Amino acid sequence: MQKSLNLALTGAVAVLAAAVVGLFVTRPAPGPSPDDIRALVSEAVETRIAALERHQGDTMDTASLGTEIESYLLGNPGILEDMSLALETERRAAQAQEARVALARFEDQIYNDPANIVLGNPQGDVTLVEMFDYNCGYCRRVVADVLALVEEDPNLRVILKEFPILSEGSVAAARVGIMVNRQGGDYKAFHAALFSGRGTVDANAALAAAENIGLDASAIETGMNSGDVTAALQRSYQIAQGLGISGTPTFIIGDEIIPGAVDKAELTRRIANMRACGETVCNTDG
Repeated sequence: MQKSLNLALTGAVAVLAAAVVGLFVTRPAPGPSPDDIRALVSEAVETRIAALERHQGDTMDTASLGTEIESYLLGNPGILEDMSLALETERRAAQAQEARVALARFEDQIYNDPANIVLGNPQGDVTLVEMFDYNCGYCRRVVADVLALVEEDPNLRVILKEFPILSEGSVAAARVGIMVNRQGGDYKAFHAALFSGRGTVDANAALAAAENIGLDASAIETGMNSGDVTAALQRSYQIAQGLGISGTPTFIIGDEIIPGAVDKAELTRRIANMRACGETVCNTDG
């Protein structure tokens, strides 16, 4: 009898795991710990088994136990919702730890690369990194916010990393961008011009933007395919691969990798948190 119960319980655990995967929910407040949830589910299962034994006695059909437990748990969705939250919290914590390890490994390449494009205060107390592609619509969406942060926050350092992944035109524009930065041009003006233009951004568009800020387009075109420019792009790809970054824009601040078009308010909150507690999320941050 006990052996049959154990076998049935093993099957029920598999049913429970499948149900949890299908019932992930998002809640605004932290839930109980994974250990608390495991204890809660274990107690619920034991309670249900005891009830079945009292009802059916020694003749209980253990083959139906998994179905009985599944029905019970699905009839009490709060248990599954709490467990799904705990598992999601656990998963996010594991991902955050992986990000911290990866960021530590690539710290020098991220922050001290000689090809870095630096806006704002080079000695700023907080650094915001953005990996971008000139043909990325979501990058276009955030460019005004990023440039506004540079203007409004005198202690912010912004590092822009060319990460062209969308087209050959993106690669060519990134090569021009590296040359613009190397020649000491007004990169902020160049950056804004390319994101405010219409159509695909390619070598011609980037060279025209460089010329508009007073640089020699012919000299840039001559140097844009040099080995050191290629190496600079390759370092960005290596960072992205090491950090698991596959899209643009992607922001890096502190120990956090933030994918997607994060708005100005959210970036401002994270910057303030870095100053307050050294993390992008402080204990008192809602």
